[in-house]
Amino acid sequence: MAYNSTKRYWQKAIFIAISILLITPAGIYAQESVQKNQLKFGRLLRLIDSYYVDSANVEKLTENAIIHLLGEMDPHSVYISEEDVKKMNEPLQGNFEGIGITFNIFKDTLLVTTTIPGGPSEKVGLRAGDRIIEVDGKNIAGTGLKNTDVMELLRGDKGTEVEITVLRRSADEPLDFKIIRDKIPIYSLDASYMLDDETGYIKLNKFSATTTDEFTDAITQLRQNKNFENLVLDLRGNGGGYLKTAIEISDQFLKDDELIVYTDGLNEPTREYEATSSGIFENGNLVVLIDEGSASASEIVAGAVQDWDRGLVMGRRSFGKGLVQKPYFLTDGSVVRLTTAHYYTPSGRSIQKPYEEGVEEYRKDYLERLSAGELFSADSISFADSLKYKTLQNGRTVFGGGGIMPDIFIPMDTSSNFRYYNRLRRNQVVYNYVLDYVDKHRVELENNFPEFEKFYTDFEVTGAMVDTIVAKGEEEGIEKDEESLAFTLKDMKREIKALIARDLYTRDDFYKILLSDDDAINKALEVIENQQEYNKILVSAH
Repeated sequence: MAYNSTKRYWQKAIFIAISILLITPAGIYAQESVQKNQLKFGRLLRLIDSYYVDSANVEKLTENAIIHLLGEMDPHSVYISEEDVKKMNEPLQGNFEGIGITFNIFKDTLLVTTTIPGGPSEKVGLRAGDRIIEVDGKNIAGTGLKNTDVMELLRGDKGTEVEITVLRRSADEPLDFKIIRDKIPIYSLDASYMLDDETGYIKLNKFSATTTDEFTDAITQLRQNKNFENLVLDLRGNGGGYLKTAIEISDQFLKDDELIVYTDGLNEPTREYEATSSGIFENGNLVVLIDEGSASASEIVAGAVQDWDRGLVMGRRSFGKGLVQKPYFLTDGSVVRLTTAHYYTPSGRSIQKPYEEGVEEYRKDYLERLSAGELFSADSISFADSLKYKTLQNGRTVFGGGGIMPDIFIPMDTSSNFRYYNRLRRNQVVYNYVLDYVDKHRVELENNFPEFEKFYTDFEVTGAMVDTIVAKGEEEGIEKDEESLAFTLKDMKREIKALIARDLYTRDDFYKILLSDDDAINKALEVIENQQEYNKILVSAH
C-alpha cells in the first residue's frame, strides 16, 4: 500500500512538472503581451490628455474603446457602466426596492395600474386607478413625466419613507399616503394554470435567482388538481438568464445523474452538470415551447429535454446562443460580462450560431430567417450533415450549429396581415384605450363581474369599442386598413379583453384569455391527448 501511494505521488509530481514546463512559456508570453499593450494604451491616453488640440473626455474615450474591443470578439461579451450595473442586475436578482406598483403615464398623469400583492402600496390602501399627483410635496401632474422620472421618485432604499398624494374617482378630495419602501419581487413566472383537467401550463419570461422557487411552487399548486399529469412549459421569447437556474429547472425533468449541459473554454476546464434525484416532474408528458426569441438558458432546458427524449419540443428554431458569460468588475465599479466558455447539450451539440462575420451580420439573423421564409415553413430550414447528432435514449436525429430545432414546427402567423394592428399597438393606442376604459368603468366592471370566470364567459368586446380604437388611431395618423382589421379582428378583441382582465384580476387570467386560441398550445394539447402520437414522435427520427 505504501509503495503504491508513493508511486502515485511521484507520478503526479512528474505530471505537474511536465505541465508547468509546457504551459509556462505560453503563459509568460501572454502576460508580457498584456503588459506591453496596457502600457501602450496608457501612454496614448496620457498623450491625448496632455497634447490633444481640443478638450477630451478620457473616461468616455476609454469606455468607447472597451465597447469596440469587446465587439470585435463575440456578440455577447458586453461592457456595463457603473450606473447601469444595478439596473441590469435587478431582473435577474428577482427584486428591487420601492413602493410596489405597476404604472402607466396616461394623459400626462401617473396612473396606478396594479398594486403588487403584499407590497407597501397595497398595505396602505393604494388602489389600481389612483392618479399620483404629488410625491414628497412636489407636483408631478402635467409636467411631462417620463418613466425614468417615476423610477427616481418612487424607488429607494428599503425602510425609507415617501409621501404621495392621489386623486381617486370615488373620493371628493385628494388622498395622502405615507409609504415605507420595501423589497419588491420581480417575477420570472408569468403564468401558471390548468389548460384542461390533466395538463398544466407554466410560462417563464427569464431564468433569475428566484425562478426555481417560483417554478416548484407552481408545480405544487398545479398538483392540487388530482388529475394533473402533463405539463406545457412555455419558453417562447425567454432570452435566458443564469446558467445555474437553467440547470436547476432542467433537473426538475431529468433522472439522477443524467447530464444536463457541459461547458468548455480555452481558459476554462470542462465542467459537467448532472441532474439529481430531486426532480419534481420526472414523469408525465412534457412539451417545451420555443421560438426565435428563446435563447441561452431556454436553449439549455430545451436541449436537455430533447437530447434525453424526455419530452417534445415545439415551435420554431431557437435563437442560437451557446456562449457562457461571467461578470468581472473593473476598477470604477463598471462590469465586463466576458464570454469564457461554450456550452454543449448532453448529446454534444453546440447550438451557438456563427458569428465570424461580425456583430452586425450576427444581429441580422432574424431578418434573414424572416426573408428566407423560415418562420413560416419548416421546409425552408436546412442543416449540414456535419451538424447531425443523435438523442441519447431513442437515437433520433437532432442538429447543432444554430439553435434548437423543434420536434414539431409551429409557423408564425403571416406578419403582413397584422401590420395595421401592430401599428396601433406600437403607438400605445390599444393599451391607452384599455387604461381609459377600465378607469371609467372599474366600479361597474367589478360589480358585474366579481369573479374572473364570469368575466371570461360573459364579457364581450363590442364593435363600438373597436371603432373607438380605430378612431383614436386615426387621430394618431394611423389610417384605417379594412382588410387587415377584418383579418385581425378576432385577435384584437381577445387581446383587449385580456388587457382588461389583467387590470381587474391576475396575470394568470390575462394569459388564460390571451392564449385561449394559441396555435402552439392547441397543438401541444392535441399531441398530449393522443398518447400514441406523442410516443411515436419521441421515437422517430427527423
